[in-house]
Amino acid sequence: MKKNKEKLNTIRRKIDETDAQITRLLNKRASLAKQTSQFKAETVYDPEREKEVIKKISKNNSGPLNKIDLENIYSEILSVCRGIQKPKTISYLGPIGSHTQGAANKKFGIQSEKIHSKTIKDVFLSVEQKEADFGIVPLENSIEGPVGETLDEFLVSPVKIVGEFSRKIRHSLLSKQKDISKIKAIYSHPQALAQSKRWIAKNMPDVTLKESPSTSEAAKFVSKNPIYASISPDVCSKIYNLNILHSSVNDDKNNTTIFIIISRDQEEVSILKNTKVSIVFTLPDKPGSLFECLKPLKAHNLNLTKIQSRPSRKIQWDYNFFVDILVGSKVEETKKGLEKIKKIASYFRILGAY
Repeated sequence: MKKNKEKLNTIRRKIDETDAQITRLLNKRASLAKQTSQFKAETVYDPEREKEVIKKISKNNSGPLNKIDLENIYSEILSVCRGIQKPKTISYLGPIGSHTQGAANKKFGIQSEKIHSKTIKDVFLSVEQKEADFGIVPLENSIEGPVGETLDEFLVSPVKIVGEFSRKIRHSLLSKQKDISKIKAIYSHPQALAQSKRWIAKNMPDVTLKESPSTSEAAKFVSKNPIYASISPDVCSKIYNLNILHSSVNDDKNNTTIFIIISRDQEEVSILKNTKVSIVFTLPDKPGSLFECLKPLKAHNLNLTKIQSRPSRKIQWDYNFFVDILVGSKVEETKKGLEKIKKIASYFRILGAY
């Protein structure tokens, strides 16, 4: 027993020594990060640089920490270093407990200052009005496709996309009620309801479905009425004191959402090597106009990765087209292709290069 205690004390001394080294190195990193701020003007968040940092760390990892462990640790380190350079405020679709808050924590760290917005429109407005430096909003889901409200906001908001990342989404059925048969209505964001429609049809076919601005807003609402349930993240059960009636009700267990980071800081979009460019355009009302707009991409051998249409809501049967292009090494070709599309389209805007 005495021998074991001595061995344990030896290991603990080594842990203490290691913690002291980590503390010295973290302070050294923070000091170096602070020095870089004088060369960055107003921009502290650099998604390409942070992606490069995470990639190098993952490459040199020999365990026992896995890739996700390291990413989570470094999200916090990068967040704290950003705060030392110049504190930033993040707006997300809330209230607390939402999938978007989880996404914000993943990208900017738990310690970053955050404000929750009731709707996607409110996230855009908080960035426009300088209440927040960055906003986090869902853009597209692997099952239900694009989030229309996010796309529509780009047509009226001057903000730009400065980054994107994906996150696996798991929905659970939460309620004050313990008996699932007594639930009369389920509340959630329209996307979450759609992503769980087969489970609902099979297990609760007679229940009424009600839309809510966010999954966490739904949990907050149903916490006041025991005959309602919400489809929300598990974390909401603790925040709003709800029972988890059923975990993982989303129909696809690989359910993934792409989130984007929006900012007002970029006045001009710089198209750089190995970035993705997002654009939106409206077509003139004549035959072959979509073909004419896409032809410059083929002519310059550019990789179009996505094209989506949304009603313009101005003229009946008039559509806006959202397109993503991978730049790779073809910076000049991309610029030329976009200029040609701009001349053909009746409306054209670059939403971001990131």
